[in-house]
Amino acid sequence: MIQIFCVNTGEYIHVEGGLQLMQLAVRLGDALPFTPICAHVNNKAENLSYSLYAPKRVEFLAADSAVGRRVYVRSLCMMLYRALCSVMPGMRLRIEHSIAAGYFCHLFDDKGNIVEPSPDTLAALKAEMHRLAEANIPFDFKERPTEEVKQIFREQNLHSKVELLDTNSELYTTFYTLDGVADSYYSALAPSTGFLKVFDLVEYHDGFLLMGPDAKRRDVPASPVTQEKMYEAFKDYLLFNRTIKVSDVGELNRAVQLRHAPELINVAEAMHEKYLGRIATEIADRNRHGGARVVLLAGPSSSGKTTSTKRLAIQLMTNLKTPKMISLDDYFVDREHNPRDENGDYDYESLYALDLDRLNSDLRDLIDGRRINLPTYSFELGRRIERERPLELDPDDVLLIEGIHGLNPELTRALPSDDVFKVYVSALTSLNIDDHNWISTTDNRLLRRIVRDHKYRHTSALETIRRWPSVRRGEEKWIFPFQENADATFNSSLIFEIGVMKAYAEPLLRQVPHNNPLYAEAYRLLRLLSYFEQIPADQVPSTSLLREFLGGSSFHY
Repeated sequence: MIQIFCVNTGEYIHVEGGLQLMQLAVRLGDALPFTPICAHVNNKAENLSYSLYAPKRVEFLAADSAVGRRVYVRSLCMMLYRALCSVMPGMRLRIEHSIAAGYFCHLFDDKGNIVEPSPDTLAALKAEMHRLAEANIPFDFKERPTEEVKQIFREQNLHSKVELLDTNSELYTTFYTLDGVADSYYSALAPSTGFLKVFDLVEYHDGFLLMGPDAKRRDVPASPVTQEKMYEAFKDYLLFNRTIKVSDVGELNRAVQLRHAPELINVAEAMHEKYLGRIATEIADRNRHGGARVVLLAGPSSSGKTTSTKRLAIQLMTNLKTPKMISLDDYFVDREHNPRDENGDYDYESLYALDLDRLNSDLRDLIDGRRINLPTYSFELGRRIERERPLELDPDDVLLIEGIHGLNPELTRALPSDDVFKVYVSALTSLNIDDHNWISTTDNRLLRRIVRDHKYRHTSALETIRRWPSVRRGEEKWIFPFQENADATFNSSLIFEIGVMKAYAEPLLRQVPHNNPLYAEAYRLLRLLSYFEQIPADQVPSTSLLREFLGGSSFHY
């Protein structure tokens, strides 16, 4: 007998060695107020077929938990792949990225050409997925020698998975089978298809969206939201990735092993320069016709807004425009008037933490050719102070303002729309782990923030991970609803960046204590990093946006 501590019940339970988590959940019965989809075992996500052979700390997780939602979507992906093998044998499925509240998928024929699915095809796929869900077929977890797994994947034409395994040199590899078809995912799946009865497939451009349950009503599928400008930004980078033949981690690793990393870095940096130059040209053209006097740059945490603003300023100068900058921080209201969040703490991310009347009055005066005196906010005193900081705009000047609220129309409510140009900056990660495993934009930004917070704010990875959900809630409220207001979208991701950040992030994540529940998130990120071949940071130029997080930038922050 072994002793298991169940977090859900707060009790120790004696079980026989070899008992699976699913069997333990059945034994607990009504003591669990939900049907678990997975569990944390010693603060690591595990599927419910996991067998207990030693004392463990077990926390069962529901499908509507943060971890459970990821498990549900990953499991849907494998069920979709299994359905495709039945409906369109030989067709390649590639799950590109998350967008429009779903997951964008492409189908490819054996020559690598995109095959746009017809309504009948999607209907057939949905019908087969529903059949699989009703059949309640288990996702069987397996571990075999890597050479054996590669052969299984070769026989299924899963070449991106073979390439990844080729470049990782692991002796054994874990994978899943579903109704005779094999696939691999970098974390746990649901016990069976019977857990996956809520989903939808929706036509979307030249592919389709896989929709999971709605965030507020788990019994109905989510509905797509409009994100056409983000789609265009993603599309450009997917085409770029295919052009340079680096669309997933296996291909990136192979390029690094062949010593092609410097070339990849140079091309990716040139891509950034090209897009910022294109945005600057559009701003300059509008400015010459009397518009775009104020440029607002907004984006979520660690999207690279600051460096993007500085590089855009340089591009504006090449268009014979003089950039001038102001900080929204100086327009904070006095602390006693600052809004508070649901916990009673000061909510500095609220739009109404800013003195909108003063900001709009100053911007209106600047556009009309009048001189203003910029305020200065003292974080030490918690209030604005006035000192001599005169500012005025000459005819060829462009005012740049960086801040999370830049896309919110309320921020510049007193200005005519023609006077304002809005830029959305986000790390829209277009690199995949393999065909069925994408890298989320959120994870990319979290890794950036962990590295930056440690270097510049002496903050541990544990503390950054602890704060991240609050940061995300602020983004969901104040940034993401306004994405489509942007006049231009700049994708700040770099195809090589996680390979570079690996050397910085791994030691920080390993410092998260194993006995802390947040270790589960640190472990998940370590698993992600483990797929990447390390890329030396000395190959990254000092002007790179990535230097904002690593250090060594030629820009002053």
